[in-house]
Amino acid sequence: MSDLVRVRRALLSVSDKTDLVPFARGLSGLGVEIVSTGGTAAALTAAGIPVQPVEAVTGFPEMMDGRLKTLHPAVHGALLGRRDNADHVAAMNAHGIVPIDLVCVNLYPFERTVAKGDVSFDQAIEQIDIGGPSMVRSAAKNNDFVAVVTDPRQYDRVMGEMLGHEGATTLALRRELAAAAFRRTAEYDLAISAWMGGRADQGFPETLRLTYLLDQELRYGENPHQRAALYREPVIQGATIAGARVLHGKKLSYNNINDAAAALDLGRDLFDLLDGGPSAAIVKHTNPCGAARGNSMRDAFERAYAGDPLAAYGGILVLGGVADADTARAICEGERFFEVVVAERFEADAADALGQRWKNVRLLECGSLRGGARARVLRSIPGGLLLQDPDDALAQPRNWQHVAGPKPDQATTESAAILWTVCKHLKSNAVCIGRDGQLLGAGAGQMDRVAACRIAIEKAGPRLADQGGVPVAASDAFFPFPDGPQLLVEAGVRCIVHPGGSKRDEETVALCREHNVTCLLTGVRHFRH
Repeated sequence: MSDLVRVRRALLSVSDKTDLVPFARGLSGLGVEIVSTGGTAAALTAAGIPVQPVEAVTGFPEMMDGRLKTLHPAVHGALLGRRDNADHVAAMNAHGIVPIDLVCVNLYPFERTVAKGDVSFDQAIEQIDIGGPSMVRSAAKNNDFVAVVTDPRQYDRVMGEMLGHEGATTLALRRELAAAAFRRTAEYDLAISAWMGGRADQGFPETLRLTYLLDQELRYGENPHQRAALYREPVIQGATIAGARVLHGKKLSYNNINDAAAALDLGRDLFDLLDGGPSAAIVKHTNPCGAARGNSMRDAFERAYAGDPLAAYGGILVLGGVADADTARAICEGERFFEVVVAERFEADAADALGQRWKNVRLLECGSLRGGARARVLRSIPGGLLLQDPDDALAQPRNWQHVAGPKPDQATTESAAILWTVCKHLKSNAVCIGRDGQLLGAGAGQMDRVAACRIAIEKAGPRLADQGGVPVAASDAFFPFPDGPQLLVEAGVRCIVHPGGSKRDEETVALCREHNVTCLLTGVRHFRH
């Protein structure tokens, strides 16, 4: 068998028509007969490229709204028949099957369709390609004789090789293309399976099957001696770091990705809580060190940064909306520095300003923060996995119990909801302090809640005595004793919000009554380990 196979006949049927016409014109210029289908044939004909419609090959018209057009022996026999097998050749001759030496197919855009999130079941089903993957697999299986092209980015390579070999392809190229083809059909089927399996809550499965695709190998893991890689879901819906568009900056590290995911999680909660109003948050080692609402995006950023400027250096910034030029100018001021900036979208001037200020800053455009289901949370442990529903419960102040102190006004209630949301994203045991919708200090990851209170108070410092808004403290779980609340009250906190549920809740309530401090019970715990 010769390594070179001259391409005399090609079948082109593509959904993505990027660079299709130049590629087809190059094939035609090398004397290749082109067979095509539907919209692909129409595009080539309009460009003046001779095309034989597939129905002229099969003897059947396209039917069933295009579901049936290439599933025919005249097509698959032309792809699967081995040219060095006498029986195959005889069968092809007997049935008038003419070999096809190159197939160019890219599949219906199923992943892009379902990623929109608002498509109906029927719309998604119609984007499941049947004939395309079948032709791809047939051609890839018979790569000794057939070249299979599945991506417009392969066109130049294929055409360059054909021009260099008088219209032929080499076996090495055909094998390479076949491997890429099987990867593509595998990804496609996994995306469909993931979408169908995730449409209804069927509880926890008896057997957990996970399918993630390698996105990139990372420089290293949490530490330089650890290897690491990023895998992504076959179908990504909603705003995620794995699916974000990188506009600028050097390659993301393991820690960058982990921290950015934590920041985006908080950013989405603030966005939903404030119904899309301006908000910003800064995360360091997955813990919020700054968060605030604002009258504008710039104001929200400035207030978030002011919460803890020392900790903010080298952190991850998430903006609850669009990064505009005015906000970008504020971000760039003075000695400020961020490893990653995440936003729904970056205005061109904003991206330019940030990129010019820091050569390596990563700018991640994650798309709309509004709505979208959140995936179950998976964590590995030695010998097994833990799986749980996402903690997507938002603050619901209307359901909170007011058990002590003055009834909070609307501004205090809104501020308490923001602080409670921030506390949800701190590692437990966690307590945070703020006022007027701005985080001023946080104690996170402590073995006891009293230590968390002390750290939050220390971080907030004298700013708790400033004018403007009621000082609020939030705890991710109940106070087992009143010693933590005692420290908060002595520091100037005038509103404490926590889940309640301790046997000694009444001691905390009594403390608040004694000092005329508002106490709100949420009834919802937010441990984060």
